[in-house]
Amino acid sequence: MAAAVIVGVSYLALGMEWIAISVGVLLCFTFAIVLSLLHRAVWLAVLSLGPGLFVLVGAVQYAPEAALEQRGIRASVVVVEDSAAGAADEPHRLTLRSSDGSELAEKLEYDSSYSGVPDVGERLEVIRDPEGTVGMEQADDVDAANRLGGLIAGVVLWTLMVVLAGRRGHVRRRRGLESSFADLA
Repeated sequence: MAAAVIVGVSYLALGMEWIAISVGVLLCFTFAIVLSLLHRAVWLAVLSLGPGLFVLVGAVQYAPEAALEQRGIRASVVVVEDSAAGAADEPHRLTLRSSDGSELAEKLEYDSSYSGVPDVGERLEVIRDPEGTVGMEQADDVDAANRLGGLIAGVVLWTLMVVLAGRRGHVRRRRGLESSFADLA
């Protein structure tokens, strides 16, 4: 359920990832706290943060990728200028020219640490959002199915955590072991 909420918030707040990330972090910690309180297993709650990270990253990245795949416009472009040409520490903002000769108003952005920045004169396939809420990306980088796979992996791991916690709680109750806060770990 948390994954669906994060995806929904991410899709509703396209272009404002911080909102989806904030909601996701809150839900991940809430899940860990509830798991810890219900089953008195802090170690299990801490372990649940790993799959929670998969859920968070997968959910936040899935919505923009899906939006580009569904409504994006594919274009063949040529790089005509790099704002950070020769500078190692600056982000690259590539100016692109479409096949009809006009320059695109939107820039293709790369972090300075990314080693595969296209050179001036290189031809690329990009996908642009006609509404402008999702940033332009290279067509090869748009893969919503892969993002969905990471999200599903996180949900499966979270589900296994709940089953493990439920089993542990059931066994402890059956043996008549009442946990105190001293043996939370």
